[in-house]
Amino acid sequence: MTIPSTSLTESILLFLLAAGVVWAAGARLAYLADTLADRFALAKSLMGLLVLSLATSLPEVATTLTAAVQESRDLVLNNLFGGIALQTAILAMSDFWARGPITNYPRKANHALEATLLVFLLSMTLVITNLGKTLVLFGVGMGSVSIAVAYAGSIWILRRYDDSSDWVPVDLPDPEPLPFPAPFGLQDKKNDTLILQAIAASVAILVFGLLLVLFAERVAEQSGLGTGFIGVTFLAAATSLPELTTSLTAVRIGAYTMAISNIFGSNLIMLVLVFPADILFRAGPILQDTSPTVELALAFGIVVTAIYLTGLIIRRKPRIGSVGLDSVLVLVAFLASIVAYYSAR
Repeated sequence: MTIPSTSLTESILLFLLAAGVVWAAGARLAYLADTLADRFALAKSLMGLLVLSLATSLPEVATTLTAAVQESRDLVLNNLFGGIALQTAILAMSDFWARGPITNYPRKANHALEATLLVFLLSMTLVITNLGKTLVLFGVGMGSVSIAVAYAGSIWILRRYDDSSDWVPVDLPDPEPLPFPAPFGLQDKKNDTLILQAIAASVAILVFGLLLVLFAERVAEQSGLGTGFIGVTFLAAATSLPELTTSLTAVRIGAYTMAISNIFGSNLIMLVLVFPADILFRAGPILQDTSPTVELALAFGIVVTAIYLTGLIIRRKPRIGSVGLDSVLVLVAFLASIVAYYSAR
């Protein structure tokens, strides 16, 4: 299906319309994920890591693979890696709705382990992009293959560690959820109905997320901004909208660990998507001959994740109002990344 041409004003309006639908679908999905986790006695962190993060990453998946087929290396990598710092900043913004620093809530080391593995994969990817020429097999770089293997190993470690209790936190905040009601009647619906609604919400995120990306690209082209800068900022923001709405909703209903795992899980998915993108990208290894913004995006991804890793380990952390200092520093780092991307465009 071909979307008719639009003016800049029309593109902006349609972008906002698609954003509204994605916002509503993402919020609904967060409610459904929280309810299903309770029904099936699943850990909220596991639901965020393996289910919510995958559903909210569907626009990135479709956008990345489409851009890879079109051999748009910069758009693929800037969209993926630029979204990592942005999505971590989304978690920082959701801290404003939490009762105290959001990194004080995890009662197990799962999230610190998620952050550690994410830093490892980001560092590994940064090294690969700086190597230049790498071993190639059937047109696919061994760098992207090694990232996929490392991702699989990370998920295996996280699943094995999920039930472990060898880490004892201190200064635990009140575990009671916020008094923010779920949609009326949600608790009374059957499991099959909840699952079907979750699938429908995921499909809405995929379809309107793709429209969101399409009109973001049109706005980028019609406004005259470059694909490098727009991919690492505006386009990454468009594809990260599902993570924003699901994380904010999760925090408002008190599902803090689900919100954290949603973001870290989505960021891990951003990295492993390099592998299928490399398969579809036939102009050589996709991590070869990258632009400066790609390396900057990876570096800032390491910075913001390391900040939250520190916040997860240090329980007695300074606050600015009710917000943890770690979240404030993440937002400052993200704003600095925008300036850096614009300078390197």
